[in-house]
Amino acid sequence: MSPALLRICKAPAVTALLIQLACLPASYVALRLLLGAGVDIDYAGAALLQGVLAAACARWRRLARWWLAIELLFPLALLGTLGLQLPPSLFFVLFMLFVLVFWSTFRTQVPYYPSGLRAWNAVAALLPVQPLRFIDIGSGLGGLVLALAARRPDSTFCGIELAPLPWLASRLRTLRQSNACFLRGDYESLDFAQFDVVFAYLSPAVMTALYHKASAEMRPGSLLLSYEFCIDIKPPSLTIQPQGGGPLLYGWHF
Repeated sequence: MSPALLRICKAPAVTALLIQLACLPASYVALRLLLGAGVDIDYAGAALLQGVLAAACARWRRLARWWLAIELLFPLALLGTLGLQLPPSLFFVLFMLFVLVFWSTFRTQVPYYPSGLRAWNAVAALLPVQPLRFIDIGSGLGGLVLALAARRPDSTFCGIELAPLPWLASRLRTLRQSNACFLRGDYESLDFAQFDVVFAYLSPAVMTALYHKASAEMRPGSLLLSYEFCIDIKPPSLTIQPQGGGPLLYGWHF
C-alpha cells in the first residue's frame, strides 16, 4: 500500500465510516434477536441500536470523543434525512459543494478556520520592518494574505490552500494585489526555508508534525506563528493576546 493511501486509510473520518459499515451485520443480528424475543423495535430504534454499537466501537478504537457522538447520531440523522424525501440531485449538489470547499479535510484533519481582523492586526504587529517573504499555510479565502499585502507593499505575501473553491476565490482576489499570491496544494510539499514568517491556523492534530517540519527547514531568524493552537512539545517564544480579545497568537523563533 502506498504511503498516501495508507494515510487516507488511517484518517479518523475513514475509520469512523468503516466502523459504521462493520457494525451493520452486528446490528442486523442483534435486531433479529430482539424481534425474535418479542421486542417491538421501529426504524428509529434500529438506527439507535446501530449508533450505539458504532459509538462503542469508536471508543474501543480510541477515536476522539466527538467521533463517539458522530457515530451515535449518524444513523438517526440519516434516517431523518431520508424521511424528508429530498430529491437525489440535492444530495449530489451538496456533496460536490462540500468536496470543493473542504476537499481532503478528512485526511488532513484541518477544517476551515477563518482567523479575522483581530488576528491579522496581531500578526502585522509582529512582522519585521525589513522586506520579507510570508506564507499562510491553509490560507482559506485569503483574507490574512491580502490584508498584510495591502499594508506592506515592500514585501511578498503568499498563501497555500488545498481545497479548490477557497483557493480559486482567493486567487481571483489577487488580481489587483501584485505582492500577493496563492498556491494550490499541500503545505507539506513546501520548503519553509523560502520564507521569513510562516503563519498557521490549522488544528491541534497537526501541530507536532508542523513543528518538526518548521524546525528542520526554517532558517535562523525566521518566525513560525500559530493562531489559537499551541505546540505541546515546544513552549512558544512569545504569546500575544490580540487587541479586542479572542484566541491567543503563539510564536516560535528559529
